[in-house]
Amino acid sequence: MSSRTSAKRTTLRAAAAGTTIAILAVLVLAADQFTKYLALQNLPERQAVPVLGDFLQLYLTFNPGAAFSLGEGVTWVFTLVLAAAALTIVALAVTRVRSRAWAIVLGLLLGGILGNLTDRLLRAPGFLVGHVVDFIHTPWLWLWFPSAIYNIADMFIVTMMIAVAVLVLLGRRFDGTREKDAATADAATDADDPAPADPHAQP
Repeated sequence: MSSRTSAKRTTLRAAAAGTTIAILAVLVLAADQFTKYLALQNLPERQAVPVLGDFLQLYLTFNPGAAFSLGEGVTWVFTLVLAAAALTIVALAVTRVRSRAWAIVLGLLLGGILGNLTDRLLRAPGFLVGHVVDFIHTPWLWLWFPSAIYNIADMFIVTMMIAVAVLVLLGRRFDGTREKDAATADAATDADDPAPADPHAQP
C-alpha cells in the first residue's frame, strides 16, 4: 500500500472532520448528562453504594473544584477554562483538523468538556459556579493517592488527553500527515531541485 493511499484513508474532508467531531461530542455529552440524571434520581447523597464490592462503587457527590476537589473557592475559573478549551477544539475542527484520528480524539474530548461545562453553567448554586455531579468511585484505581469520585465526562477528558499526548509523540499532524513523512518529502524535493547556477563561475 502506497503512502499516498494510506494518507487518503486516514484523512477527511473539512465537512466530514467537523461532522465526526460534532457527532461524537453530542454522544458523549448525552451519555454524561443521562448518567448524571440517573445518579441524581436514584442515589443517596454521600453514601457509598457497592456495585462490585470495593472494585466499583457509586457515591453521589457535588464537586465545586477540580480533581480531588482542588480550587473549591474559584469555581468560575474552571468554567472559563472549560469554555476556552471547548472553543479551541471547535476552532481546530473548522480550520485545521483533517485527520481521522484527531477528529475522533477531539470529538470525544469535546464531549467530556461539554459535559462538565454544562454542570458549571446550569447546576446549583448558579451560573458559572455550578457544582459538577460525580458518582463513580473506584478505590483500587488510586493506589496511594487520595481517592477520587468522578463521572463519564471525566473519564473521556482524562483518556482523550492521554490520546492527544500519544498522537503528538507519534508526530501526527492535524491534517493527517506525519512529521517524519513531511521531513522525508521535503528532503526528496530538495534533492530533485537542481542547484542554482553560480553567476561568478568561469565559463
